[in-house]
Amino acid sequence: MSSRKELANAIRALAMDAVEAAKSGHPGMPMGMADIAEVLWNDFLRHNPGNPKWSNRDRFVLSNGHGSMLLYALLHLSGYALPMDELKHFRQLHSKTAGHPEASETPGVETTTGPLGQGLANAVGMALAEKVLAARFNRDGFEIVDHNTFVFLGDGCLMEGISHEAASLAGTFGLGKLVAVWDDNGISIDGEVEGWFTDDTPARFEAYGWNVIRAVDGHDPVAVKQAFEAALAQSKKPTLICAKTVIGFGAPNKQGKESSHGSPLGKDEVAAARARLGWNHDAFVIPDEIYAAWNAKDEGARRESAWNALFARYREAQPALASEFERRQAGTLPEEFAAHAEAWIAGLQAEGPAVASRKASQMALDAFGPLLPELIGGSADLAGSNLTIWKGSRDVNSNDASANYIHYGVREFGMSAIANGLALHGGFIPYDATFLVFSDYARNAVRMSALIPTRAIHVYTHDSIGLGEDGPTHQPVEHLASLRYIPNNDVWRPCDAVESAVAWKRAIERSNGPSCLVFSRQTLVHQPRDAVQVGSIARGAYVLSDPPSAKFDVILMATGSEVEIAMQAMRMLADQGVGARVVSMPCTSVFDAQPVEYREGVLPSWCRRRVAVEAGITDFWRKYVGLDGDVIGLDSFGASAPAEALYQHFGITAEEVVERVKALA
Repeated sequence: MSSRKELANAIRALAMDAVEAAKSGHPGMPMGMADIAEVLWNDFLRHNPGNPKWSNRDRFVLSNGHGSMLLYALLHLSGYALPMDELKHFRQLHSKTAGHPEASETPGVETTTGPLGQGLANAVGMALAEKVLAARFNRDGFEIVDHNTFVFLGDGCLMEGISHEAASLAGTFGLGKLVAVWDDNGISIDGEVEGWFTDDTPARFEAYGWNVIRAVDGHDPVAVKQAFEAALAQSKKPTLICAKTVIGFGAPNKQGKESSHGSPLGKDEVAAARARLGWNHDAFVIPDEIYAAWNAKDEGARRESAWNALFARYREAQPALASEFERRQAGTLPEEFAAHAEAWIAGLQAEGPAVASRKASQMALDAFGPLLPELIGGSADLAGSNLTIWKGSRDVNSNDASANYIHYGVREFGMSAIANGLALHGGFIPYDATFLVFSDYARNAVRMSALIPTRAIHVYTHDSIGLGEDGPTHQPVEHLASLRYIPNNDVWRPCDAVESAVAWKRAIERSNGPSCLVFSRQTLVHQPRDAVQVGSIARGAYVLSDPPSAKFDVILMATGSEVEIAMQAMRMLADQGVGARVVSMPCTSVFDAQPVEYREGVLPSWCRRRVAVEAGITDFWRKYVGLDGDVIGLDSFGASAPAEALYQHFGITAEEVVERVKALA
């Protein structure tokens, strides 16, 4: 029977070999955390390699994602569909073993990690999802939601500011099924961290309300097992296991040094490490008895089978709850949602309210929320400004079985990464909110939403200089363009209540990536439309107005509050005998994905006299107006003044649109 050290050394050998073959990578962390990983995966982690998406599996997150070979070795050894050839092609094009773990590419990877600290925040979201789902669905004798979230993290994760945001919230939420293991090896890229990381980390986490297990020898399997047992013996607080390890453990000339962190050990050092560890096998060779000891497929299938039997009894006892649980886990919306939403939007068009789009957003939540128990939202201490609380909102700290609202406090980055974790866990469609200008704080988590991808909805209000007197520190200028340039990220900036509702509907329905919904502080005028136009909003851009003769020689395009400016300009131009088409473009990425015939019908290539209007950076719009067109926007920071004065001052007016049109050839 293989010893624990032999099982851990299999991880070390695979990490050394894969990094050496790739001529790049990070062998130090996998070699240092191998003993901890072996204990966790063989003694505690409840999972099924045969079904990586089993809903009641434990979640394992590698926040220090540069040590990806640790995770790939674990997945391969325990029986996931990750064959040795994939490990041999570590960091190579089209392999399932990218330099950092990617959830969309590799079976068993729960989230894409690498930007340090975000994996911890994702894990907080997963643990919160487990807690809220358990409150909703569990009944006496039927603990159908009952699993833990484990996360490995390093010194770098803890230095990142997001770790403070996420850990503070985890303690506040009392996430007792969250267990974090700190790889306390004292080394980062620049060397020994004592020159720049001298925090009393255990005391810090105790202050957050965590259960902290100090000074665990990360190379003593008995001590590690006792630490996990202590962590799981209580359920009131998240746990931090402080594990002292040696980076590059087993490499005699490089262990404990930064040289083992992010570079191959080298052929000679790999050979020396094999001798030191007593690993007498060729590169990428794992003995059958070690495979047998690691194999988790039979036990995983048994665990899932037992859970399936429990769920079958649950379905008999609680058919309505069981049906809801299965639907939410599948990520499908209620059958009646689309028809209900479309009918409500049609009624909204007939009603024609003139409201700020942030208020229209809240109206949409009130209309759609009752049909969507999977919708879970929150705001970064701006609920009264973002208007993200709707009539059915229930605080997740209230112990209400229908809890669906999170008060994140002033933690934009942590909030957005936690939302990614909620989405990744399954059973929820999360939304979060802050002012658009503070999307900067959250930007990398939004980027990860698009990269992973997650079904997250990021709500941003106070979308322009229209917020007025708060001044340039709070007035977004470059933010719309910045968010639009993130691949796979749909950015909606609606012009009135109807477009706001359509944006919410599309964001809720989207399952292959995030949406950013951008709303105004100021009141927006309702725009008249027919049913065809209302239906076309969902295509990202559409013709809002054409001259009565249908003949036009200029196109005005705009988003949000500037659509009304374009409409005013259209009427002024008509009085001067110039026919103008007005195109509302609430979501350019959705429009760009439409068939060429539709795009040509909205923005015909023959019409090269084009003016775009948006209170933000102008360069983004050049691709739509071309070399012959013009853009009216803002290429400087704003100022503190009432909104009306600012629009006049910066020349974002109907009069300016008319003048620019006249100036076009």
